[in-house]
Amino acid sequence: MFDGVAARYDLVNDLLSLGQDRAWRKAVARAVNARSGERVLDVAAGTGTSSASFVLDDATCVACDFSLGMLRQGAKQRGGAAVGGVRFVAGDALRLPFADEVFDAVTISFGLRNVHDTGAALAEFGRVTKAGGRLVVCEFSSPTWSPFRAVYDRYLAVVPQVVSRVSSNPDSYVYLAESIRAWPRQAELADLISAAGWERVAWRNLTGGIVALHRATRPV
Repeated sequence: MFDGVAARYDLVNDLLSLGQDRAWRKAVARAVNARSGERVLDVAAGTGTSSASFVLDDATCVACDFSLGMLRQGAKQRGGAAVGGVRFVAGDALRLPFADEVFDAVTISFGLRNVHDTGAALAEFGRVTKAGGRLVVCEFSSPTWSPFRAVYDRYLAVVPQVVSRVSSNPDSYVYLAESIRAWPRQAELADLISAAGWERVAWRNLTGGIVALHRATRPV
């Protein structure tokens, strides 16, 4: 499914979010707070658009995704499989192709919904994170103000029609709307993160709760 939307993935995201995806990426970069010499793992990185924001201060980033089409598109857009501190690697979020405790921070944006076992993925992120390392999860969530939530629900219903004008695979965005509706709310996701072994779990809402940014720390 994701291979089929790779070519226009970033364009469609920008359109559907009315440009808010750029602000969300900046918020993730601030939360990850990658420092010089650190290694960041960006899971479900897609074309690596977010990954580039983690290497501004001499950190390095591995952009990992299950979709080879997404990775190829990202490498094509950026001029190679390893460029500017970002390296593209194919991998499954449930069985990451990395050794234990090798990353200072692990982040995933708008990809955790697509993993069939959320708890197992969160535990796997912990396996590859150093003691005291950081987890940042950016994911669609539930608006906190009821009238706004009602408007947002109506918007999700028309997403496939909007996307049909610019995407080669609008059916994939029917799945997008359905997965957002079925996804746990903010506090429920925080409980899942804690149950997977992470500590100091906290979150904050972005854009009225359309998106939630969860942070946690791996126990020392």
